[in-house]
Amino acid sequence: MVAEASVNRVTRAARARASSALLVCVCVALLGAELALVGGCAGPGRAPRGAALRISDVERMGDARTQASTGLVVEGLDAEIASAPQRALSRYASAIRMDPNNPLVYLALARYYADVADSERALENLDRTRSLLDPEGDLYAGAVPHLLGLRGWVFEESGDSAAADPLLDEARQLAPAVWADGRLDANELR
Repeated sequence: MVAEASVNRVTRAARARASSALLVCVCVALLGAELALVGGCAGPGRAPRGAALRISDVERMGDARTQASTGLVVEGLDAEIASAPQRALSRYASAIRMDPNNPLVYLALARYYADVADSERALENLDRTRSLLDPEGDLYAGAVPHLLGLRGWVFEESGDSAAADPLLDEARQLAPAVWADGRLDANELR
């Protein structure tokens, strides 16, 4: 009788733990569904409407080397905002030496070169950014408006509005607050 009572207690405790675990799973699933609805149901590789990557928001992501590199990118953007382009380029070069696989460095460089109308370097850095971003990763969705918009900006500056317009239109749809003017300034990326 004592053994049977002990087994019943263990069984009830196991059922309670299983019920609690199931409840937690259901709550997490419902929260995820609610966030998807509130955020605008983005498909794979698509940012929710209005979402665009800001580098300072992800400065603490990754290992110590990547964080240090991203900190240098933020310093570079700050230098651009302060109209110190040589200091900005110096920070970006240091960021690449720190972590040559940090896609945020190349994104900032693509923005910089688009701004100074060096389309070849802008496109090279955009391609490098894209090659380093994981399409399943957290950064990719927020970077999509910038990848599209920067490429469109470069094409527009080169006089190819047929190629530029659809890219800029999609960037505007994904991140209207950032891409409404068809440009990405250093402060918007920072």
